[in-house]
Amino acid sequence: MKIYKFGGASVKDADGIKNISKILKSDNTQDIVIVISAMGKTTNMLESVVNDYTSAQTVSLDEVKSYHFEILDQLFEKSHSIYDTVSNLFVEIEWAIEDSPTSTYGFEYDQIVSVGELLSTSIISAYLNQEGVVNNWLDARDLIRTDNTHRNARIDWKETLYNIEQNINTNGRFLTQGFIGCTSENFSTTLGREGSDFSAAIFAYALNAEEVVIWKDVEGVLNADPRFFEDAKLLNQLSFSEAIELAYYGAKVIHPKTIQPLKEKKIPLRVKSFLSPQQAGTTISENVEMIPFLPSFILKQNQILLNISATDLSFIVEDHLSFIFSVFSKIGVAINMMQNSAVSFSVCVDNDIQKVPGLIKILNEHFKVVSQESLSLCTIRHYNKEDIKKVIGSKTVVLEQKTKQTIQVIY
Repeated sequence: MKIYKFGGASVKDADGIKNISKILKSDNTQDIVIVISAMGKTTNMLESVVNDYTSAQTVSLDEVKSYHFEILDQLFEKSHSIYDTVSNLFVEIEWAIEDSPTSTYGFEYDQIVSVGELLSTSIISAYLNQEGVVNNWLDARDLIRTDNTHRNARIDWKETLYNIEQNINTNGRFLTQGFIGCTSENFSTTLGREGSDFSAAIFAYALNAEEVVIWKDVEGVLNADPRFFEDAKLLNQLSFSEAIELAYYGAKVIHPKTIQPLKEKKIPLRVKSFLSPQQAGTTISENVEMIPFLPSFILKQNQILLNISATDLSFIVEDHLSFIFSVFSKIGVAINMMQNSAVSFSVCVDNDIQKVPGLIKILNEHFKVVSQESLSLCTIRHYNKEDIKKVIGSKTVVLEQKTKQTIQVIY
């Protein structure tokens, strides 16, 4: 059994969906689970719907609808039943937004945004069947059981493994959604942005898969994001340990949670280009060296730096830190970099407008909090002096942290 995962960029239009059909036909793999994300920028569009809904603004689904129906018109005859399926999925959203929000932002987010994956997989499954690539569509919410930590749900591994084993117990092609799961109360949850990679790893772990292939719009894992670094180069081979480090620091080609389940069962991961499927891409496996050995650059923009100090001018000690970490955990804000001195604790995080204001409000009740916005955080693995100079240049460094292998710079 193999696991293939296709991201939103690979299914952003009708041509992308046709390309998936070509890849599957040429590959001719029969025993496979195909995990698919929402199409293109659908998640962003549905997030806008959630934001309008939860802030009592006028809500419109017109953009999301026209986008999906335009793709349908290029793939199917008007009489095809997929039109009714897609219409019914939009009705689910319309029902959800008829009344005022009754729960938290995270809950409403998951119920609405999760429909994006249901739309994409319903359309793609129908098209593949039409093209002779026979597949069984599965609802990931019947398989992946989670807790109710909305927007970043934790997996109930025991229930999830049982569900997958019960529902994927025969040979054949199975097509399902990434990114989404379900609570024991049958409420939809999401696994965090870019969580479809993690979904693929969950299926691989449960099924003892032969390998996982993540199809991207790049040729594999690069040592830098080509949008920000002109000389980005392909890494042909990586160890699980190195991939975990890169993902931890924010390398977007792999979701941070993806690697651990694969490492546990020594299931190799390949990252390949859906534009050039004949190329080898990058292989990630156990106990191998990085080839070629290069520094890796990871840039995270839209950062906010919080400097937290005690109001009574006392030292920041263990009990302060324990409380601070508990607040971050409660609000669900991940720390990208931290540094403490005797009298202050500095933390760099993504400037999430839904979470950070509430975080600062709680911290301000107990500490003095000074914030700096519109910052960038650059992490360099396997750095040298020239690499640091190239990144920093004439920029004003706000904070720096260095170990033997890794340097992080906020500017």
